[in-house]
Amino acid sequence: MLFRSSRRTDPKPTVNLPEVTLSEHDGVRYLHLGTPWVQGAYRPSKPRFIELEYIQRMLSALLWLPTEWLQESDDHSRHAVQLGLGAATLTRFALNDLGWKTTAVELNPQVVLACRGFFALPMNHPRLSVELADAGAWVCAAEHAGCAHLLHVDLYDHEAAAPVLDDEVFYAHCRDLLADGGVMAVNLFGRHASFDRSLSHVVSAFGSDQVWRLQATREGNTVLVAGKGVVVPDREALWRRAEYLESTFKAQGLPAKKWLRMVRPGP
Repeated sequence: MLFRSSRRTDPKPTVNLPEVTLSEHDGVRYLHLGTPWVQGAYRPSKPRFIELEYIQRMLSALLWLPTEWLQESDDHSRHAVQLGLGAATLTRFALNDLGWKTTAVELNPQVVLACRGFFALPMNHPRLSVELADAGAWVCAAEHAGCAHLLHVDLYDHEAAAPVLDDEVFYAHCRDLLADGGVMAVNLFGRHASFDRSLSHVVSAFGSDQVWRLQATREGNTVLVAGKGVVVPDREALWRRAEYLESTFKAQGLPAKKWLRMVRPGP
């Protein structure tokens, strides 16, 4: 059971943005945006382990990337982008475990402060850029076109009712953001009335043959994966990728072979 913490990350909350609060239970630290809804989780005693199941599934997008991309940690030629910082789990993974150049786009400065103070987000790192910006405007910028090999989209407000950016134009800009062969993973509520609409918008932007979905988690989160010109290998090659992910990222607890059993075409 979660409990609220009275600890604040900033004595002067930003006007019109929800206040960040923290809670802890059984050694896990949780991020909230002024409500009991969990926006992210982190276990200080196991900092590399990914606590939340839906965050693990956001990394299922790695199944659609060539294994050699995941083995290029030394030259830092690949770029991961997160729209929505949360508790910085995906940002830390891309930066520390993939070894990629990483950009996180977050609107709420309190979230950034909380992540730096309580969720192990580095203050300064040569491969990390944390940009205080509206994600909808950021993806439209011409200088960002084609920059991302891996894009994570998790843009819910403090009530976690529906994505705050979710139309076809937004997802078309997300596609433009990707390099050829790049992939996007987006968190949606599969049992929410908005899901079919969201799926339709992603399919319209990416094409029906470039969208896949995982089964919903127990909490209802459904991850969609969408690619830009992704060539899907045969089942045997996908299985080898899953084995590579499980062995390489064992400390993170990624059940990649399980993901293969729950993937379906998006439409």
